[in-house]
Amino acid sequence: MRRSIRLCAVVLATCLIAVNAHADEVTFWNRVLFEAAKVANTTPVPMSRFSAIVHAAMYDAYNGIERRYTPIFVQPAAPAGASARVAVVQAAYVSLGKIYPTQQSTFDQKRTESLADISSGEASEHSQSIARGIAWGQKVADEIWTWRSGDGASAVLPPFTGNNNTGQWRSTTSPPSSMAGLQFADMTPWVINSPSQFLPAAPPALTSTQYATDFNEVKLMGNVSSPSRTADQTLYSLFWNAGTASYLWNTVALSLADERHNTLSENARLFGLLNTSMADAIIGCWNAKKLYNYWRPLTAIPLAATDGNTATTEDLNWAALFGTPNHSEYPSGHSCISGAAGELLSNYFGENSSFVVTSDVMVGVSRFFPSFTAATDEVKNARIFSGIHFRTACDIGQTLGVNVARFVLTNAFLRRNGR
Repeated sequence: MRRSIRLCAVVLATCLIAVNAHADEVTFWNRVLFEAAKVANTTPVPMSRFSAIVHAAMYDAYNGIERRYTPIFVQPAAPAGASARVAVVQAAYVSLGKIYPTQQSTFDQKRTESLADISSGEASEHSQSIARGIAWGQKVADEIWTWRSGDGASAVLPPFTGNNNTGQWRSTTSPPSSMAGLQFADMTPWVINSPSQFLPAAPPALTSTQYATDFNEVKLMGNVSSPSRTADQTLYSLFWNAGTASYLWNTVALSLADERHNTLSENARLFGLLNTSMADAIIGCWNAKKLYNYWRPLTAIPLAATDGNTATTEDLNWAALFGTPNHSEYPSGHSCISGAAGELLSNYFGENSSFVVTSDVMVGVSRFFPSFTAATDEVKNARIFSGIHFRTACDIGQTLGVNVARFVLTNAFLRRNGR
């Protein structure tokens, strides 16, 4: 497999201009979403929820007029003659205003731009159609927001910093702080039946051969000063940690959707599928993290003398490539969300689709992949070579994400005639 690092700011800028020229209302507001997230410095776990909220609203708004597929939440009941394009704009605009209220002036400007495009030019729409589209988009966004406001994301939970038992996670911050994203463990899912529907088996026993294999790999390859990790492995470990997984996989979907000339209807469904799958993968992942509470390499390697495994050796001075996230190790969150995204996009575009992944943080750096498997395999390696995960957690996380995406594909966003 050929993997290349392309420092190609000029080429990427040209590509983005070409993509923007073909942007529809769904893809336009997708970009507005992630621009707002970057301004707000939104972290990966809540980003999965925010992107699902915005895209569920756009999908149900469009589908409520087209009435081709089953809805995510809001039943199709748009007034006759409502503009589907306007409904999508209003649904995204209202949702983003609720998520990022301090950026309301930016959203006002973007809405003005979108509505101007719709009300003028050769494909301009009637003022009454626009008004009805606004009313329907508003209704959908409000109903989605009310539904998700009770999903448990804002639950105030007792602080949990882990414990000092052998094999158990304890906070990786100083001073110790509560596990990040803990409320996601029991959050109301979008499509899957329950947070524990795809609960994996327990992580490897500390005395097992598998644990020793995982331990020694991350000890060698994930060390901040590892002589065995190549420059490219270091770079892609940093790359996949920069920004959010939601952004990275949405940009892949944007480029492939543009390449295949997706319609507005197709994009409403595609991005709804993608972002609800990733959101449910995170919920399933955190449910397992909370249950198993497995320790991180940062803790396990200095305390190897306590694990009862003769094939592991402690290193009191061991440090990872970068800071370890403050939540338990098993399974890997990035592998869960990337497993879901890779499976969903592979099903939609084909496994052997080639694509480039770009980052909004490491500007000018990109990764080329000849297939979705190649990309998700690199994600797994990136978490190990950065020193924050054992391989089993990455393998199991990817499987969890794949299972979630397959369930979403077969149980939601379906043709209303059952096909």
